[in-house]
Amino acid sequence: MALGAGSYDITIGDGVLGGIAEALASACPAATYAVIADSTVAGLFAEQLARDVSVYRPCHVITFPAGEWNKSIEEWSGVIDRMIAAGIGRDGAVIALGGGVTGDLAGFAAATYLRGIPYVQVPTTLLAMIDSSIGGKTGIDTAHGKNLVGAFHQPKAVLADVSTLTGLPPLHLSSGMAEALKHGAIADADYFRWIGERQEAIRSRDAATLVELVRRSVEIKAGVVSEDERESGMRAVLNFGHTIGHAVETVGGYQSLHGEAVAIGMVAEARLGARLGATDREVEVSLVAAAEAFNLPTRIPDYPAEDLLDVMKRDKKTRAGTVRFALPQRIGTMAQSKPEDWTIEASESSILEVLRLMQ
Repeated sequence: MALGAGSYDITIGDGVLGGIAEALASACPAATYAVIADSTVAGLFAEQLARDVSVYRPCHVITFPAGEWNKSIEEWSGVIDRMIAAGIGRDGAVIALGGGVTGDLAGFAAATYLRGIPYVQVPTTLLAMIDSSIGGKTGIDTAHGKNLVGAFHQPKAVLADVSTLTGLPPLHLSSGMAEALKHGAIADADYFRWIGERQEAIRSRDAATLVELVRRSVEIKAGVVSEDERESGMRAVLNFGHTIGHAVETVGGYQSLHGEAVAIGMVAEARLGARLGATDREVEVSLVAAAEAFNLPTRIPDYPAEDLLDVMKRDKKTRAGTVRFALPQRIGTMAQSKPEDWTIEASESSILEVLRLMQ
């Protein structure tokens, strides 16, 4: 199936990669392609994809070490150097093949190489399919936090093949489910319930169920992004769970998977929202049950609360020195502090209290 996301199409199905050459020729024609993949995905999908694309145009595979900690300035620079060495010109294009780290890093490479060349997102993890490949956010991490360096650079197309999820480790499937649960929590209570009803089919990688899961999550995210491409208003709702979640990732040295940190963040932020009077208390209960059904953590690791708060204060979502949160009023509906403002300010004392209670 194909969904529109403003200026590009999102194709979701079982076996999509089999038509990669034709899809690229239509959505992102180029003289030369650079397939950017991490060291894990390169051995699984990159070489075959490059062979398929090479029937149509020259194609180079550029790899970097797997792991969130490699979404760095150093690896970005190395990818750029290899693109130069491969002779990728302004008439070239990037294929971001892999999970969220690859999509962010490869997208940022495309956004900055020769002042910007086109790229296509080919996500191979559930997290990337339903979240990071949609919306045009690209970037890299620094020692001070996640995605503090980046650019908005929309892909020419997103091609999501659920067959790549067959061999995805269970923990990585669960990591993606955290974002799916977030989509239900912020925008669609029926979808949130549907996920609970389809747990077994999701865990068993039933293709039809996965296609429907990805389709609905993409519809929700694409709908929000199309209203607010550069995160000046409503797009803030997509940050539910991420303010605390990103702090957990950063303080922990990126040892937690993104979805694990988001699951922790959603539960903690729901509790904070209840303390602030913005969130129904039942939201935390529902989120804990849903997260635990997919073996996701719901408690903050034993990190110093002050360190977590310090990271939040440096987060790109902070305004005028205050930490603001996107908080659900109830499952499926987000709270607002005033019309067109989808974030709510929290005092440092409130944040610290919740962080300590959640450990």
